[in-house]
Amino acid sequence: MHEAFEAHRSHLFGVAYRMLGIRAEAEDAVQETWLRYAAARPDVADLRAWLTTVVARICLDVLRSARVRRAAYVGPWLPEPLVSRLPADDDPAETAVRAEQVSLALLVVLERLTPEQRVAFVLHDVFGVPFADIAAVLSVSPAGARQLASRGRRAVDAVPPARLSGGADPAEQRRVLAAFLAAAERGDLAALVRVLAPDVEFVGDGGGLAPSVRRPVVGAQEVARLVAGLFRQAKRRDPRWETVLVNGRLGYVVEARDLLVVVAPVVADGAIVALYHVLNPEKVRDVPRPGPSATARPPGVGPDDGSPGAGASSPR
Repeated sequence: MHEAFEAHRSHLFGVAYRMLGIRAEAEDAVQETWLRYAAARPDVADLRAWLTTVVARICLDVLRSARVRRAAYVGPWLPEPLVSRLPADDDPAETAVRAEQVSLALLVVLERLTPEQRVAFVLHDVFGVPFADIAAVLSVSPAGARQLASRGRRAVDAVPPARLSGGADPAEQRRVLAAFLAAAERGDLAALVRVLAPDVEFVGDGGGLAPSVRRPVVGAQEVARLVAGLFRQAKRRDPRWETVLVNGRLGYVVEARDLLVVVAPVVADGAIVALYHVLNPEKVRDVPRPGPSATARPPGVGPDDGSPGAGASSPR
């Protein structure tokens, strides 16, 4: 019985994380699903479908209570990032796992949905659950479930796909991010603006427990000035940088004395369209700290003049 459940654990975590955006809450939802499965011992033809609806019901309850908690959250709320170290370039298994991970940018959009819309959208559009089963989870008619998923889909479709994906081409990501980091290290505002989209958005999540902006900053000029200031502050704190995967996309972990920051840039159309900074200690406690490959300067930045490394020319 336990082996049958374990065969679906990764799938259930994927469902729960897309709905909740917090690793611990997703893991708790999966564990509660196991307890209900062990108690019910269902004799069903499609165990994965049964378990998926159970974890969805649990997540729906969590989402409804979370809306109340997040209303009192200090500053912007960002999902908890899933951070892993860079895989070997020739590891097909790691490449497949990376492709399946949900981007932080998509999770941010899903946060704008009601709990019912989010559950309906994730179940139907991501995992292909029939509307009749979704209706049972939400206690609505199949037509109502279809409408909820449609509303969620419209919110997601309003954002260009390239922005939601977080950059499909790792080579382009590396070029853009190297140019960005080099400009930020030099404090070159003009070069920063060139690598930022005109409507770029900077969102920081300190949760009132770490210093961060209390509201999103929008616009290339405004974000450039903010980033240059953050780099000046970081230099005084002896930072250590490591390039990592954040939800399957290139990002960084920065340790600066008592601060641990996950930086998740979103690259699309040759520019950075969003920058997510997660500093809330409760959301980075499971993040691996910079390891042996960490550097004192941003990755891709030369040790002497702050210029981009090889192949890191300006993307524009």
